[in-house]
Amino acid sequence: MGQPSIVSQMSEKVNSRSGKSYLPTIGIECHVQLSTKTKLFSEVDNDARGKSPNSCVSPVDYGLPGMLPRLNKEAAYYAVRAGLALNAKINLESRFDRKHYFYPDLPKGYQITQMFHPIIGEGFVELPDGTKIRIEHAHLEEDAGKLSHENGYSLVDLNRAGTPLVEIVSQPDIHSAEHARDYCKELWRLMTYAEVTFGDLYNGNMRFDVNISVAEEGATELGTRAEVKNLNSFRSVERAAKYEIERQIKLIENGEAVKQETRGWSDASGETTAQRSKEMAQDYRYMPEPDVPPVRLSKEVVEVERAKLPKMPADYRELFGGLIATDTLEVLLDYPLLMQKLAEVADNSGTGAVKIANLFSSVLLAEENASLLNDELPSREQLLKLVEMLEENQLSSTGGKEVFLKFFDPEMHYKNTETIAKELGVVQENDLAALEAIVDSMLAKPETKKAQDDYRAGQEKVLGFLVGQVMKESRGKANPSSVQEILRKKLQ
Repeated sequence: MGQPSIVSQMSEKVNSRSGKSYLPTIGIECHVQLSTKTKLFSEVDNDARGKSPNSCVSPVDYGLPGMLPRLNKEAAYYAVRAGLALNAKINLESRFDRKHYFYPDLPKGYQITQMFHPIIGEGFVELPDGTKIRIEHAHLEEDAGKLSHENGYSLVDLNRAGTPLVEIVSQPDIHSAEHARDYCKELWRLMTYAEVTFGDLYNGNMRFDVNISVAEEGATELGTRAEVKNLNSFRSVERAAKYEIERQIKLIENGEAVKQETRGWSDASGETTAQRSKEMAQDYRYMPEPDVPPVRLSKEVVEVERAKLPKMPADYRELFGGLIATDTLEVLLDYPLLMQKLAEVADNSGTGAVKIANLFSSVLLAEENASLLNDELPSREQLLKLVEMLEENQLSSTGGKEVFLKFFDPEMHYKNTETIAKELGVVQENDLAALEAIVDSMLAKPETKKAQDDYRAGQEKVLGFLVGQVMKESRGKANPSSVQEILRKKLQ
């Protein structure tokens, strides 16, 4: 018997213009910058956001003679927590290695990483649709600096040199650009929920290297892969993967070979471009790192870090699944603070959590209000009272939105819900006797007589006009549902 086809169990096939089917295979390496106070091997500030170039650098980062690295214990603990978020095995003993390669932005000329004995073993990431992407391993390593290329020369900023990274290496389990995007987004969620990174994609707190190959249907081996480096948005991951899949299929169909190489991505042009040929592991001349001893962890340390994990995306999906619409939930899962607040509300009112979820997604996250989102969210008491007033028809949906937005006003956010509603003048009139008097007053007006006669003649739509007249008479405070009920009885 021959070897089985690598595409026999796969469905994410791409059909070319020639009619042939191809299977893309994608593996992703993600560099996660840990949010420790200091760097991996030196005692200088690890958060260089907004700081001037080369201001967060030590003699260790400069690679000066005689300067020895000293491992940041906190970084190892963060790595453990990251591994637990990945459903991964934590290796109680891990070791560091030197990766020899010319880094123009890493002065000592080699990178300290974990090639052979990583701190995080096999795990998996489950996507929203239930697909599981296996994690091969994840390891601790230091970052390099950053080069800025000007006209004819380059500048180096070493603030990032020595920053602690966890590099998460997936198995080649991804077979579409859409799944590549979803995997990266879920990875970002896991790391930010676990509170091991700031997760600032714009500033490179997480960067994705996407390895892509294609093989014709029925092939027994994977195709030659190309690696697209340093992508820092989910949309870029998806667009780059789509482009690269199409590029490789065209090469194959034209009888050309796909080169194993590193490629760059341009958001502006929507294309990948060759940068350099891809090195193999032996090209880096790995050797054990002589200056950093092995990392030995106890089971107790692992359990301490496990206890620090808050609710994760999977926990919220289980908590709110079937209660909050899936599309709404997936939007809100990008905001851990909002999910924590929803869980607080759900402890008292499951249906209340649905109402607040809809306000979060449709009102707070609307483009015109997005700037209101900050770390100071409304209290559980404010939100629960808002839900109560909505359910008891003390507030219309429009009035409820007005009160909700005032929760984020620095001059009003400390006030209770009822006070805010009264100051806005949006509390609805629910006293039936008072409403009946307003209705009677409106019906007595000559200008409404024709609408009354039309309604009695069967023109149902004029009821809306009459309700509007009552709302105008009450300055918007009447409960429209109660008004409609009273009108129907009086006009029968």
